[in-house]
Formats: sequence, structure tokens, C-alpha cells
Amino acid sequence: MTLTPIKTPLVAKKMFPNFVWDMATDTKDLYLTFDDGPTPEITEWVLKVLKEYNALATFFCIGKNIEEHPNIFKEIITAGHAIGNHTQNHLKGWKTDSDVYIENTIKAQSLINLHQTNVSNFKLFRPPYGKIKPSQSKSLLALNYKIIMWDVISFDWDKEVSEETCLNNVISKATKGSIVVFHDSIKASKNMQYALPKVLEHFSNLGYNFKPITF
Repeated sequence: MTLTPIKTPLVAKKMFPNFVWDMATDTKDLYLTFDDGPTPEITEWVLKVLKEYNALATFFCIGKNIEEHPNIFKEIITAGHAIGNHTQNHLKGWKTDSDVYIENTIKAQSLINLHQTNVSNFKLFRPPYGKIKPSQSKSLLALNYKIIMWDVISFDWDKEVSEETCLNNVISKATKGSIVVFHDSIKASKNMQYALPKVLEHFSNLGYNFKPITF
């Protein structure tokens, strides 16, 4: 079991003020995010469920998966969701040379840009595993990336976490402006597919809107 907290402590957010941990809002807005796709069947299932609730989200995609599944990637964009960069090969920043890490990220971004017609001045980036060196984050910020972390993490990928716990992690901790992490991956699919519809229903009943991350 990881020691990562379900809800990111305020002290951690203050230690890394250049990272985006949540979205400032006075209204009932929730920001669902999905890492590691596009993944056949799983990403398509996510898109279907989100549409049922008129929900928009942000997908942090791995470049290699975009290359292998371009049609699914286009479906994400066509549905109106925001796109983020999750490196070309899901690199762990702490164990990767900084130049290699930046080159890998730029490669993934070039694939993203090939499919996007409306490219923002700011590019969204989430470091795989949430692990990134200061030198890497400094370089990416200089390249107009917004480094998107999270307020609440579902632990959908963790085999030691039950479906019910995954759901409760989100329902009990998410609030206005929370950035919530799910994964549209094979590893996380069991917990994610149980929790996501219930999260959407729960917060819809509370009057929440589900928005993509934009700047």
C-alpha cells in the first residue's frame, strides 16, 4: 500500500506552489482526470459513461498509446474533453535523466498537437507516478506547461484497494474545485468502472458540474 494520502495535504500544496493541485472556484465544479490512456474498450467505456452525465474531464495520455490508438484519442477530443501530456513512455521522473525526460515529454506533445486543432498557450502535463525532479519541472514550466497534480486520488489501480474503498476515497474527500485522479488503464479498470458511475451520480445529485481543466 502506498503512503500517498487520499487527499493532498495543504502543506504539500504550499511546498510546491508552481504545481496545480485544485481549481479555484466558488461553484460546485469537480475536475475528473484520467491517466494512462487511451486504452481500447476502457477509454471508450469512460467516454460513454461521462456522456451519460453530460460530464467533461481531462485525459492525461501517454504518447505511445496515442500512436497505437489514434482513433480512440480522436474520440476523446471530439467529445470535448481536455487533453494532457503524460510523457511518451510513462517515465518516472526521479529515475530519468532530465534531458531525456523533457525530450520524451516533447515527443508526446507533438503527437497531441497533431490531433488538436485548438491548441492553448498553456499545455497540461501530469508527471507519471506524481514524481518529477525540480530541474524537470522548471524546464517544463519554462516551456509553458501547467503541471497538474491532484487534490484527491482514487487509488483505483491498487489491488489492495476494494471497489467500495475506491469509491469512498472520492466521495468522502472531493469538494468544490477538486482535481480527482482515475486511470483509464487495464490495471485500474475493475475499481474505476465500479466507482466512476457512482461518483458521477453522487455529485450530480449534489448539484455538481464536471469540467475539463482549462487555462
